[in-house]
Amino acid sequence: MKALSVRQPWAWAIIYALKNVETRGWPINYRGDILIHAAKTCTKKEYQLAREFCQGMGVVIPELISLRRGQVIGIVTIVDCRFSQVASGWGMPGQYHWKLENPREITPIPYIGQLGIFEVPDDLVMEVAA
Repeated sequence: MKALSVRQPWAWAIIYALKNVETRGWPINYRGDILIHAAKTCTKKEYQLAREFCQGMGVVIPELISLRRGQVIGIVTIVDCRFSQVASGWGMPGQYHWKLENPREITPIPYIGQLGIFEVPDDLVMEVAA
């Protein structure tokens, strides 16, 4: 199954806080379900900036130490992708806005993330996503 690594707390926000746009510098033509992998890396500064942004969206995120990292934590459906010159909700200006729907939590799967879209073996996913 296709997967995308997202740094925390953004990965948490996609699955648990209805973050319905993922901002990327590149477009995606794929439509359908994709695993959300919580990347292992997150600095305190990145976390603090994300926390402030989330507060502005009315979302209180968990403390950094309690966020899962280095694991697949959920599934979301990519339904659209459009370039936007303006900020819109969760989307940053001058970036591609991947429209996300139907976030689902799964039993976490320890896994090493990769850049871009990558594949996670179906047999690892089937046990926890059923």
